[in-house]
Amino acid sequence: MPSPVSSPVSSTPTTGGSARTSLASARSGAPPGPDTPAGRAAAVWTSPPQPLTAGAAPDLDHVLRYSLAALEGANGRLRPAPSAGALHPVNAHLLVGGGGSLPAGRYAYDALTHRVHRRGPAPDDLPDGTLVVLTVSARRTVSHYGHRALPLLLLDTGHAAAALAQAGAAQVCLDADGALLAAAAGLPDPVHWQQTWPGTEPEHALAAVALGPLAGRAEHVLTRWAVCGPGQPPQAEPAAAAVSPVLTRTWRALEDTTAVAAGPGEWTPTAERVSGGTLMSRRSAPPPLRGAPAQEDVARVLARAAEASLPGGPRWCVAVGGARPALFELARDAGEGGALEHGRGPALRLLASGDARPTLAVWAAGQAWIAEAGAVLLAYGCPPDADAGRIRRDHLTAGYAVGLAQCAATELGLVSRPVGSWQRADLGAALGGAHGRGWIVHGLVMGRDDHQ
Repeated sequence: MPSPVSSPVSSTPTTGGSARTSLASARSGAPPGPDTPAGRAAAVWTSPPQPLTAGAAPDLDHVLRYSLAALEGANGRLRPAPSAGALHPVNAHLLVGGGGSLPAGRYAYDALTHRVHRRGPAPDDLPDGTLVVLTVSARRTVSHYGHRALPLLLLDTGHAAAALAQAGAAQVCLDADGALLAAAAGLPDPVHWQQTWPGTEPEHALAAVALGPLAGRAEHVLTRWAVCGPGQPPQAEPAAAAVSPVLTRTWRALEDTTAVAAGPGEWTPTAERVSGGTLMSRRSAPPPLRGAPAQEDVARVLARAAEASLPGGPRWCVAVGGARPALFELARDAGEGGALEHGRGPALRLLASGDARPTLAVWAAGQAWIAEAGAVLLAYGCPPDADAGRIRRDHLTAGYAVGLAQCAATELGLVSRPVGSWQRADLGAALGGAHGRGWIVHGLVMGRDDHQ
């Protein structure tokens, strides 16, 4: 594989909106900075914390404990997937209808305490079922990664949706109108957040998850919650007064991505629920992740990611090490694959010979250990002229798919670590295609546990 190519995208603002400019900046080689105060790890709500009841359907205690709850002894830092220095930016707002394990109403989930805070009542026209609206607080990621924050925020949201899906959620939506999601959660429109709730940190609504059966279509349930009016605000945040230019630009980029959808979005059923043991052991492994996995395992992880992708979303391939390093993609039919025997599972097709891992290590913010990793799953696409809707969709889909793939890798006994920060990573051009059409969006580095 050729050495890294120069980026055809600069960090200079271009026509096409704040999201496109922010993504171009994140993909450039400029180092992050200056620092932005991180603020609190979680918003503080004025209502008393309430425990979650186990056993009721949907089992909120199980779903949230095994998907979003911080690890014990986290010292204020949230779960370390996929990136952002363990300052996980995703917040969960629960919309609990009739038949839930909590009294009907809006709640904010605190991942540090595994408790919920009531934020207001349910609508008079009470829908059955429970929805989770996922939002991001950009400051936490900007404090660590500066101008590289936008793709990480979107990828993190996809990972959170995947974690909820694998813990028992029934449906996922990654492209609903951001204003509808915010209104359903009882939050201000981000554009007017600081005027509405001064001194608090803006949250941008990006995705939604249905935790169980709903009475009617999910989008109709969201609309019924949206007419309920605003919920209780969080306490003022001391760090909220410190707003750096890079934080402002990231907010504008997020506003771009949440304003593009004009409808309720596409709701898709989730995969089968996996065991709690697998969910708790899928955490990011410390590098190095040596030892090339068996090709049949690589194919199964790659297939899991590809199956979770939305039509028109990122393409998928995997770079493997070992005695014959190469880059593979899924075979379109059994006749193309030479990696597996017919009928034994998904097959791989050779995409390029040679060792891609040293180049990937340079592109992944200079993480040299990737050059010795066993395998690297890659999502690529999202060209520099992508509109805000595609930027959001490609990155949320990549995060969601890699979240599912990481769980598949864990079930196969592999160790893995998602990698979300990529600079000048024009994989398509390195493979001989047109410049700028196949940028790496996300990655999952894998190795064999016996090599750790």
